[in-house]
Amino acid sequence: MNGPRHILIVEDDQQLREQVYFALKQEYEVAQAGSLEAALAQLTAHCGADVVLLDLQLSSNGTVDEGFAVLREVKRQVSDTVVIVMTGDPHHETRLRAIEEGAYDCFTKPFDIRDVKLVIARSLERLDLERENRRLRSEVIRTSSFQKLIGCSPAMTRVFDMIRRVADSPATVLLQGESGTGKELAARAIHYQSARRDEPFVPVHCSALPETLIETELFGHEKGAFTGAVAAREGRFEMAHRGTLFLDEVGTLNLNVQTKLLRVLEERQFERVGGRKTIHVDVRLVAATNEDLETLVSSGRFRDDLFFRLNVLPIRLPPLRERADDIPLLASGFVHSYCERAKLPRKKIAPEAMQLMMSHAWKGNVRELENVIQRAILMADGDTLLPEHLPAQVRGSDVPGGPGQVVIPPDGLKMDEEIARFERELLESALAQAGGVKTKAAKLLGLTKEQMKYLCRKYGVERKLSPEG
Repeated sequence: MNGPRHILIVEDDQQLREQVYFALKQEYEVAQAGSLEAALAQLTAHCGADVVLLDLQLSSNGTVDEGFAVLREVKRQVSDTVVIVMTGDPHHETRLRAIEEGAYDCFTKPFDIRDVKLVIARSLERLDLERENRRLRSEVIRTSSFQKLIGCSPAMTRVFDMIRRVADSPATVLLQGESGTGKELAARAIHYQSARRDEPFVPVHCSALPETLIETELFGHEKGAFTGAVAAREGRFEMAHRGTLFLDEVGTLNLNVQTKLLRVLEERQFERVGGRKTIHVDVRLVAATNEDLETLVSSGRFRDDLFFRLNVLPIRLPPLRERADDIPLLASGFVHSYCERAKLPRKKIAPEAMQLMMSHAWKGNVRELENVIQRAILMADGDTLLPEHLPAQVRGSDVPGGPGQVVIPPDGLKMDEEIARFERELLESALAQAGGVKTKAAKLLGLTKEQMKYLCRKYGVERKLSPEG
């Protein structure tokens, strides 16, 4: 560890205190305190100490119990501080109790100062290891928590800064942005950088749930609450107790569920559907929407009081077209992760292909970019992704003509060839989106298995698929 190590000696015997002080001051920054009040003042002034040498009896009238109270207070203020106890009580039970209360070691007076110095050095080695392990764990969490939410553009730098700022706040966060901008990734980043990181992160995709099920999904139900409720079931709020609940597309909730959600945010309690028992929860809520909630409030489809509760800490996720400088970083990351996952040789992106991707509008945002990269990898025979491996909508983003228009060259074109090209591109896009699995791709295109097999043979993509495809 860089910088001096801080030692605090808490001892009412001035002669012993100074003896220990002079023995340690050559190696450490040493402070002294003759009372509990002075010790707490020193801890506050130095923002804690690495090691506290604590006398269990701080006055002639003091008891060992008072000393243990001081030990607990020191550990409460700075949990990773090493406390080494000094006591005139020779009983073995006192030493055992000191260790149980959190002391690193215990010395019975009189003691050899060389033994104390040895124990201090050993305790600092362990403290350094513990702090380094915590730092590494925090770094792993910090790095992995951002996952695909990466970028170095000013827009994303602001997002990362906001995530770090709000992570440890108990307040509700509202993530706003178009579909595919990474709202769930941002929610996970907030969770994994917060003090709740070791507790559950529970996502709920509100728009994917039927209106008749959303209330029981969120709040649970009791046995017999409705036909088919053969057993009690906890809801997502209970699952997320002490953790984070992520409500995606919160604007799709009906007004009845909005009312119940508002009560949970205000009172931290609710009843299951069909139940009378009040359930108390400690949940940090992160909500997301791709709609303008204020417009929904104006039209009467969203409660204004709930909107104000959700909009405490708003974060806007920018669309990909507003951060085109991040496209090379994102695309390269997707190439690396997909090739690694599919156990394929690492591929690179040709400059011409990258330029086409940077000029594309990306209406589907990062999710669309990821699908395009997967498709290109699947279709590329060599080690380079070329423009021809990109779908038509990406390759054609820099040609004349507005959306939906086909530019016909002056000398004309062959319609059957254009139809075949379009058919192949549809096939390739579906296969890429389905991860090379033909049955899934067939469903995406509304084809039978036989039709899918025929098209794969027709366009020569059989060799590019995995065996289970």
